[in-house]
Amino acid sequence: MLLPKRVKYRRVMRGRMTGKATRGNKVSYGEYGIQAVEPGWIKSNQIEAARIAMTRYTKRGGKVWIKIFPDKPVTEKPAETRMGSGKGSPEYWVAVVKPGRVMFEIGGVSEDIAREALRLAIHKLPIKCKIVTKADTETEGEANEG
Repeated sequence: MLLPKRVKYRRVMRGRMTGKATRGNKVSYGEYGIQAVEPGWIKSNQIEAARIAMTRYTKRGGKVWIKIFPDKPVTEKPAETRMGSGKGSPEYWVAVVKPGRVMFEIGGVSEDIAREALRLAIHKLPIKCKIVTKADTETEGEANEG
């Protein structure tokens, strides 16, 4: 599973997920990608499950790019603990995803194989997503700028 080697602060605040993604909102490496439609936290094990689903379906053909990284620690207090006594210890890591963010990309395989692999990966993720092509994201970017 993905997690940072070291971090500046062990515990961070939850933060807010307002607005749309301005960076990472284009398919830049492969031909097809998974784009987030709603905001959310993606756990490191969900990223790994989606990656495995894609590589298994393509029979390790083509190439898969993961464009999100879980760099936010989420803390949990132990069960049946009284209130107070500080913040809990970090339990897992999440990637903060805003709408429009391209999370995974795939290339080097035919369109029908790529679409089915991405569809299987979307089922592993906790937020609504859509499959986009390189041409889709480039035309959307020009429309938003103008």
